[in-house]
Amino acid sequence: MISVSQVYRLLQSKAPFELQAGFDNAGFLVGRSDSQVSRILVALDITEPVIQEAIDKGAQLIVSHHPVIFGGIKSLTDATLTGRKLLLMAEHGISGICAHTNLDAVEGGVNDALALKLGLSDIGQLRQEGTDQEGRPYGIGRVGTVPEQSLYDFALSVKALLGANGVRLVDGGRTVRTVAVGGGSCGDFLSDAVRQGCDTFVTSDVKYDKFLEAKAIGINLIDAGHYPTENVVCPVLQDWLQEAFPNVETSISRCHKEVFSYL
Repeated sequence: MISVSQVYRLLQSKAPFELQAGFDNAGFLVGRSDSQVSRILVALDITEPVIQEAIDKGAQLIVSHHPVIFGGIKSLTDATLTGRKLLLMAEHGISGICAHTNLDAVEGGVNDALALKLGLSDIGQLRQEGTDQEGRPYGIGRVGTVPEQSLYDFALSVKALLGANGVRLVDGGRTVRTVAVGGGSCGDFLSDAVRQGCDTFVTSDVKYDKFLEAKAIGINLIDAGHYPTENVVCPVLQDWLQEAFPNVETSISRCHKEVFSYL
């Protein structure tokens, strides 16, 4: 068996937690660092069903992308959703490590996984923010190329490849060739995609004004949903953990799915 702290050190080496955004709360958030781990469950979010799945599987640790604690907590009771989740984890000895914006930014993280899933080649950074202590570049978003195709065909492939229940899009009047991607809520990176010469930007949680802006400046904009554009990193986390700890059973949540439906 291994300890929770060993898993934390692995994730620190892959996606240093000091690279997280100032608003974020990534890190080792629940449990004891010396707790022993023989099974790990990977999920995009730590929800009550995910915690129950961990209990049913006998997992002692959940590794997720989104932080289970976000914002200040003034009490820990079953009167709030966060309180219920934390109590359930504590009662069953389940720890939680959450790699969020640090995992968005690093090489091999969320945005590289998204770019590769959508078949982009010649992948580069959309907005480089710096380099880590080992000289590795980091930043949110990626840019790459795909075989030239219509927006309709590309949007259908995005939906299928990500397993999205639907996509929202604005036709900027251009064929698709140079594509920017931003996993999660990256609508504010639209201007970066324009500066990089992209004809298409794939992200999620796009606000109405950004769709209007995209139409006006002539760039295709696809909102493929928060879950579909970020859940692509779960297999990456699983691979990292399995490679580092081959004797630990690591699985991806099967109960956690896209929350949105489309009529």
